[in-house]
Amino acid sequence: MKCPVLAVCFLFVLTITNVVAQTDQVHMDPEKSIISNTENSENHQTLLAAVKAADLEEVLKSKGPFTVFAPSDNAFDKLSEARLAKLLRPENKKELHSLLTYHIVAGNLSASTILKAMCRGNGMATFTTVQGDELTATMSGIDIVLTDSNGNTARITTADSNQRNGVIHEIDSVILPAKL
Repeated sequence: MKCPVLAVCFLFVLTITNVVAQTDQVHMDPEKSIISNTENSENHQTLLAAVKAADLEEVLKSKGPFTVFAPSDNAFDKLSEARLAKLLRPENKKELHSLLTYHIVAGNLSASTILKAMCRGNGMATFTTVQGDELTATMSGIDIVLTDSNGNTARITTADSNQRNGVIHEIDSVILPAKL
């Protein structure tokens, strides 16, 4: 194979396809929008509450396409309760909006698209979020790891939950903009 990462990428795609079939993907309907499927997800109730508090529901119902790196409820549990409660307050809507759009990229980036970009970039690919900052994708073993400009990282734990208006990749950590 031309790209040394490609062999690992191929293994990753095969592995992740099995994992996706056994997880919350069962509840994701590719004919529904990102927001509709998030409402039905057992793993994204905190994310849903944050999306509603930030008034992003209509955006995630729209045509898109969007790629959402969706922190699971377990990822949000890594934040302190006080920090999360503060972010969800109405007076902090701007900060919450910034946090959520830090997890969204315009376009439909499947795992294979991310892996191909990493191969073209010698094991690294950069994507600009809707918030305006960049996320860098690299590999760690068979995992795609996202790193922001502040050094925060998150691993994709479930890839390619296809939606009518994009794709959701579940991640294991909340990545935070510098100002939060």
